[in-house]
Amino acid sequence: MACEYRTEDGVNRSDRAVATPNEAMAMAFMGTARMGTVLVAMAALCWGFSGGIAGVLLSDGWDAYVVSFFRGAIGLVSVLLWLALRPGASGLANRKLWFWSVIAGLGVAGNFAFYFLSIRQSSVAVAATLMYCAPVFVYLVSFVLKLERSTPLKWVGIGVVMLGIVLLTGVYENGAGSVTLTGAGAGLLAGLSYAVFIFGFKYAAPHGTPQAILVIAFAALVTVFIWFVEANQIMAVFRSPSWPLFMLLGVLGAGLSFTLYVIGLHHAAPAIASVVAMVEPVSATLFGVAVLSESLAGLQIVGMALILITATVLAFYSNAR
Repeated sequence: MACEYRTEDGVNRSDRAVATPNEAMAMAFMGTARMGTVLVAMAALCWGFSGGIAGVLLSDGWDAYVVSFFRGAIGLVSVLLWLALRPGASGLANRKLWFWSVIAGLGVAGNFAFYFLSIRQSSVAVAATLMYCAPVFVYLVSFVLKLERSTPLKWVGIGVVMLGIVLLTGVYENGAGSVTLTGAGAGLLAGLSYAVFIFGFKYAAPHGTPQAILVIAFAALVTVFIWFVEANQIMAVFRSPSWPLFMLLGVLGAGLSFTLYVIGLHHAAPAIASVVAMVEPVSATLFGVAVLSESLAGLQIVGMALILITATVLAFYSNAR
């Protein structure tokens, strides 16, 4: 059923009560893609807030390994629940799935530990921004493995990110800056570790479901950190008034965020997801300024902008291709 009408510009239009199959499919796709983008943004927001929560715990004297362990352990419980609800075609019998998922888990373990160490040695804003350099490391590894073609434009982008790192960390001040060498190095290693997770997850994906990959990855992470955390430290968390923050960190920073991100990425365009993911360092910075009373100098803000914009463009360009 359709009704014809004339618009103000004199063009005949037709309103159909029932959309054609192609129109319905297009509308459903647009709605799904929009929802995927929203889920990625929510995941990035959770990661940003989790960095701030970790900053609070670290400032209270908790060890970075303890914070990392609880974040991973609670994340493991969350993805185990997801796997229990959606167990079909998990691929858990595939050896390649286990191998690459463990590699991804080691990447997440390094990301958590170095990220929190960087927060302790510098600030939430600096640590989150340096970790966002992960696309640069992905490019460098891709150049070595011949997965990406080296071009002058990509090297210019990498150079701009390096300039941003110099401005953000203040290394040009010969030690007078607010960011220590350990803090800057840990932040960059967090980004490198995240790049390892990206590659591990990418190569594990064809062999099983995302929830199965995350279960193995978080199990590997917990296995790593159990060697660095003593039993009395774990019990001390449950006896302390800080235990709700640990629970919130695990849910927001691992379980819920990774689930939202993986589901969202399945429906959203990767290039758009790369841009939306910039919510993480921005929200972490705002949390650090508002809650932890952190501050950034003018050149540090310029360096942060160079890193965020250039890293986003690099990720967008790679995913678009």
